[in-house]
Amino acid sequence: MPTTTARQGHPSARQGCPGAVSQARTGAHQPVREPQPSGPGLAGLTAQERDVLYALGCGLPDAEIADALSLPERAVAGQLGRVLVKLGLPDRTAAVVHAFDCGLVVPGQGPRRRSAPAVTGRGRTGPGGGGGSGAAADARLRVCVLGPLRARLGGRSVDVGPVRQQAVLAALALSPGRSVSRQALLDGVWGMESPGANVVPVYVYRLRKGLRLGECPDSVIGRDRYGYRLVRDAVEVDVTCMEDLVGAAEAAERAGDGAEAVRLYGRALELFRGEPLAGLPGPLAELERLRLIERRVALAYRKAHWQLRLGRVADALAGLSALALEQPLNEPVAALLMRALHHAGRRAEALAVFDRTARRLADDLGVAPGEPLRRARWSILRGDEAGRGRVGAA
Repeated sequence: MPTTTARQGHPSARQGCPGAVSQARTGAHQPVREPQPSGPGLAGLTAQERDVLYALGCGLPDAEIADALSLPERAVAGQLGRVLVKLGLPDRTAAVVHAFDCGLVVPGQGPRRRSAPAVTGRGRTGPGGGGGSGAAADARLRVCVLGPLRARLGGRSVDVGPVRQQAVLAALALSPGRSVSRQALLDGVWGMESPGANVVPVYVYRLRKGLRLGECPDSVIGRDRYGYRLVRDAVEVDVTCMEDLVGAAEAAERAGDGAEAVRLYGRALELFRGEPLAGLPGPLAELERLRLIERRVALAYRKAHWQLRLGRVADALAGLSALALEQPLNEPVAALLMRALHHAGRRAEALAVFDRTARRLADDLGVAPGEPLRRARWSILRGDEAGRGRVGAA
């Protein structure tokens, strides 16, 4: 998007189209003052047709465009029809995208719709509607990436569009408190198949439109000079919740409270709903998918470790058996499973785990078992009773 042209030649793009804003808020009939970029993208349009295209790109409905431009509403439809014909565009959605592509509209900078009271999950309005802090929490956007991408707004599921658009939202969700540049989004979502920088603001525009809180289009996705970011107080991401629980579990470990650590690790693991970012394309999703899978395995290992220390052998065995099937080349998991089986008096099964893992390591990786696995086997072979009540360090 040629944002340089829009910013240098048309300062009202930064000021948010003051005429339209004044009208939308006060009802005064003033013309929309929009930036006037030059170039083939707007060739042949009259000044009023550019006004209509600009207002449409900023998200105003026909009624507010008509009010802002002092036109009958049916005249707006006629003006828009001429815009579509002159620019060779198929529909209104294509016109919105074109307004961004040609630099007429800068994402996040333009008139806002007339504000309306926000409806909370309890049907009350706020602020001042009696919803309280619980109502405010209900209005937040919840983004879940620890499985297939999901978004919930006010307790209802939200369609976030095609997979590339979902990947843009996931990239923002995985960068809490940080802005993500347009180039970083292109590299992370499209990699070597980048279609051009203009696609990012288009996808962001669509996400803002579908995910906004109330009538404010940038209430969920903000923008600064560094790029795009999720608004901290308006969005809750399951990865952030998971890491908060892990931090609390680690604090419980340091305090020697194993039971609390097990409980908190269990809550963190419950947030996973299958393969993280399942089905999302792009290099960033692939890297984050692997990282989050490794994170889940590490948390399951820590939970089982503390369960064994607390003598909850059956619980530890249930989790470790499933984890070993999922991670057949993971030696620490296999070693801990061997110790758990030995602790339960199932010596033969513990040794079978060693044999099975050793074969997979040789066949798949061409390596011999490492020190943790060999040490666990040796402890079992010599019948180390003390070892039956002890687990190795994580």
